[in-house]
Amino acid sequence: MLSSVPLAVHLLDAGSVLHAFGPYVLVGIAVLVFIESGVLFPFLPGDSLLVTAAIISSTLGITPWQVALVGSLAAIAGDQVGYWLGGRFGRRLFRDDARLLTTARLGEAEAFFSRWGGLSLVLGRFVPIVRTYIPLAAGTAQMRYRRFLLYNLTGAVSWAAGLTAVGVLLGGIPFVAHNIDVLMIVIVVVSVLPIVIGALRRRSHHRAAAQDEHTAQDLSATPERRA
Repeated sequence: MLSSVPLAVHLLDAGSVLHAFGPYVLVGIAVLVFIESGVLFPFLPGDSLLVTAAIISSTLGITPWQVALVGSLAAIAGDQVGYWLGGRFGRRLFRDDARLLTTARLGEAEAFFSRWGGLSLVLGRFVPIVRTYIPLAAGTAQMRYRRFLLYNLTGAVSWAAGLTAVGVLLGGIPFVAHNIDVLMIVIVVVSVLPIVIGALRRRSHHRAAAQDEHTAQDLSATPERRA
C-alpha cells in the first residue's frame, strides 16, 4: 500500500504522506482521519492532510470532492467509535502517567464539552487533540445518541468540506501553487500550535501547583522549627 518511503518518517509532512500512499491515497486519507477521530491517537496531520490533498489533488489522481467525501465519512465513523469507547469504558481508559491517554487531556476535553455542550462536537473538530477526545467525553457523559449523531454529522462534514474548500481556494493562488512546500510547513505549524500552547499551559500549571505545595510545607514546618 505504501511506497518505499516510510510513513512514520514523514508523518508531519502531509505531502509526503499523501504521495507515499500511491494509488491508495483515498484509503490512506480515510485511515488517518479515522484513527485521529476515534482511535485516541491525536498526533496525526488531519488538518494539513485535507488541505494539502485538495491543493495537489490533480497530481494525486483524485478530485477535491472525493477528498471532502472520504474525509467526512472517516470523521463520522471515527467519532462514532470514540463515542462508543466513552460510553463503554469512560475514564477507565485513562491514567495520570500515561503517554497518550492521560487524564489531563480527557479533563480538558470534558471541560470543553461542559462549556459548549453538543456544539463542542462541531467547534472541537477544528482544534487538534480536542477533536480526538470530544466524542469520548460525549460518550462518557452519556449524551443522547440522536443528539450526538446530529452534531457529529454537522461537525465532521463542515470540517472535512471546509478544509477541502480552503485547499481548493489556496491552490488557485499562483504564489501558493509555486510555494507548496512553504504552505505545508505553515499548515503543520498552525495545526501543532494549539498542542504546544496546551503543553506549556499544563507545564506552567504543574509548576505553580508544585510551588504552592512546597510553600505550604514550609509554612507548616515553621511552627515546629520555632518550638
